[in-house]
Amino acid sequence: MTRDPEGLLQAMFDAARKAADPAVCVPPHLPRPPKGRTIVVGAGKAAASMARAVEQAWPGELEGLVLTRYGHAVPCERTRVAEGAHPVPDAAGEKAAGLILGMVQGLTENDLVLCLISGGGSALLALPAPGLTLADKQAVNQALLKSGANIAEMNCVRKHLSRIKGGRLAAAAAPARVVSLLISDVPGDDPAVIASGPTVPDPTSFADARAVLEKYGIEAPHAVRRHLEQAAQETPKPGDPVFARTETVMVATPQMALEAAAKVAREAGIVPVILGDAIEGEAREVAQVMAGIARQVRRHGQPAAAPCVLLSGGETTVTVRGKGRGGRNAEFLTALAVALDGAEGIYALAADTDGIDGSEDNAGAWLAPDSIARAAAKGVSAKACLADNDGYGFFQAAGGLITTGPTLTNVNDFRAILVL
Repeated sequence: MTRDPEGLLQAMFDAARKAADPAVCVPPHLPRPPKGRTIVVGAGKAAASMARAVEQAWPGELEGLVLTRYGHAVPCERTRVAEGAHPVPDAAGEKAAGLILGMVQGLTENDLVLCLISGGGSALLALPAPGLTLADKQAVNQALLKSGANIAEMNCVRKHLSRIKGGRLAAAAAPARVVSLLISDVPGDDPAVIASGPTVPDPTSFADARAVLEKYGIEAPHAVRRHLEQAAQETPKPGDPVFARTETVMVATPQMALEAAAKVAREAGIVPVILGDAIEGEAREVAQVMAGIARQVRRHGQPAAAPCVLLSGGETTVTVRGKGRGGRNAEFLTALAVALDGAEGIYALAADTDGIDGSEDNAGAWLAPDSIARAAAKGVSAKACLADNDGYGFFQAAGGLITTGPTLTNVNDFRAILVL
């Protein structure tokens, strides 16, 4: 396998994605059917595939509605599937979120709400708080995406501009039992951050949300600033009785995906080193650190002797200053290419497990020692692309773009650096 670095990296990425396949990870965690009704709701890039997995394993009647990103829908027989925009919400998402909130109201203690949550749910569930409009939320979302704020900070703001996030969905469903099945796409697997925690207590406050906007110098619309300053209705907090009959189950995580990839590496005779499942920070800065570790392996055989593969997950950020194309993973790999500068025997793959890196059509890309030279032969400079946030353009020239289409799951970014 070491004679085919690209094939080995691709096999590890495939294993990571399959570990989070809803058909595999959802059925073992389904609760018993209730005496009353079963209502299935949910949001995220994996929501439709999770709903299909529930339908195929559920022994009784059910009904419901889930919301997923455009292009991520799959056929379901008893659960309606709506699609909306991501990462900037649209009217379709707003409408579906309103229907979901209405669907869980008026239930009894005998009823069950099965909530299917995955990454992307926060942007999709765009139900503005009273006094706010969809345009207000879109403006804040766009500013946050360009600011360099991490996912916890972004979702802190989103919760406090919403009628459904930050535990409000669970509050609406009381006194019914609420069981939430989560596929984690956030560092640390915090249920309060995944899709902005619609069914779990929210430890953050309006003051925290204001602090995020101030930290990144975000000029929010007047209605948003007024809403956050008035702080009229705080999200439900830990200990609130609305959560007395809620249960949250993590069915797939970044760590599970990394362990699946590590197994593929070991079978190929490559030593896997899992550096972390919750790595955050600017993509180009993380790349600098990873390049240093890879060089340490080549020079000193630490933290493992070559051949080995450095595996990591989490969610980096990109502070957008240029006008190029590309997501976090293309940015990371372009920065890694610049840092390694063609170092012999080091290959890498970085991709989003949902199949979409940022807003482009690729999941990510793979890097070889000659990638910079191949791009340069076409007149494309790695350093210039990095300065313009144009990772997509670099790998379009160098070759190496990975296109999977929507994978119907999401355990965030997968990075593998193979040192031979």
